[in-house]
Amino acid sequence: MRPARRELVLLPVLLAIAGCTTTPVSPPTIAPSAAPAARVVDNADFHLSGRIEQGGLTFGMLPGGTAQLMLDGKPVPVAADGRFLIGFDRDAGPRALLEAVLADGTIWRRSLAIAPHGWQIESLPTLPKGTTPTPEFLARRKAELEQIVAARAQSHDVAGWRQRFVWPLTGRISGVFGSQRIYAGEPGSFHSGVDVARPAGTPIAAPADGVVTLAAESPFSLEGNLLMIDHGMGLNSAFLHLSRIDVVVGQAVRQGDIVGAVGMTGRATGPHLHWSMKWRDARVDPAPVAGPMP
Repeated sequence: MRPARRELVLLPVLLAIAGCTTTPVSPPTIAPSAAPAARVVDNADFHLSGRIEQGGLTFGMLPGGTAQLMLDGKPVPVAADGRFLIGFDRDAGPRALLEAVLADGTIWRRSLAIAPHGWQIESLPTLPKGTTPTPEFLARRKAELEQIVAARAQSHDVAGWRQRFVWPLTGRISGVFGSQRIYAGEPGSFHSGVDVARPAGTPIAAPADGVVTLAAESPFSLEGNLLMIDHGMGLNSAFLHLSRIDVVVGQAVRQGDIVGAVGMTGRATGPHLHWSMKWRDARVDPAPVAGPMP
């Protein structure tokens, strides 16, 4: 038993002589593995239907649980069932990029070719564009435009955008969307809607369900008695030059409800309805949305 005890006593001495230490050695640091890259699907099937063209409106469908949808880097709302819509301005460029992030992180992409439209252009080489607006007009116009912008910024949970739109009234189309005049080489503003000529007092109906966002209390300088309706998902209608407005701001309307009557208030040369539509900042043509005039 004594020899064994002597070895225990001598062990620390031998370790010190050998330069050994009892400090534990840390294990090597292992860098965390990089997260796997998201799977990207190019030319994905967004189930698009409608007109992918200047002034057009297009509908699409995405899988349930889609996290995000973007058009040219700007977010696009998606309904709970995956349906969405996008619009293209009258002067939209030749291409747009549609991107979606699905629930599992997969990225869908599709480059859209936007077809050009042959707009009706009229050249008037001997006529000037117009007179210089007065400060009084500019001040009034600024207040009017602020009301229009505020109305278009409203968003309501309505499903009119899903419906097949109908014409607010039937009649002769006297002005087409996108037409433009060139005055002595200087372009004027393009026509932002479609005109339907009918006698003053002819009732007009809501083309789809929506909520009234603007009902002018007095005629605007250009639009006259102006009525605006939000159809949901960024899509809205504006009705200009009315002789009367039969609804109030905040009122829910159903497709076919009478909302006003044809007039010639504001800057108009005769009684007619000017119907314009916008999807967010894009001006779209109402005529193909409503289909052929009955």
